[in-house]
Amino acid sequence: MSWAVPKGPSLDPKVKRLAMQVEDHPLDYARFEGVIPEGEYGGGTVMVWDIGTYRLEEDETFDEAVRKGRIVLTLNGKKLKGGWVLVRTRDRQWLLMKRRDRYASTVDITMEKPRSVLTRRLLAGIARDEGGDVAKAATGDPI
Repeated sequence: MSWAVPKGPSLDPKVKRLAMQVEDHPLDYARFEGVIPEGEYGGGTVMVWDIGTYRLEEDETFDEAVRKGRIVLTLNGKKLKGGWVLVRTRDRQWLLMKRRDRYASTVDITMEKPRSVLTRRLLAGIARDEGGDVAKAATGDPI
């Protein structure tokens, strides 16, 4: 399953971020970085901002958690670590929240670590290198 988090994740447990469930992405796309032509699904510059693994924290399957509308997990990414929860508010709309743990912080992780975990490029650099819209990428969300 895939979610778009328009404002990026927050490490602050007091902050709830909108997470829109989007079309499922094949795992083959996990390392795609480049430009998808405008007008195509997901069009624009794509960056691999973080990568890693997750572990469910509750005694249920992923499908059961999705059906209940509450997914409690631990992330072990290059940037995002520790406890997180996704809570469905309606249909494909969810909230992403950081759980209180040693990785919680008030630091804006998207500003603190804006570069790709694969190539160390910024979004605008990916756009420049791959023939995308550099101006749009320079003002866009870094993840």
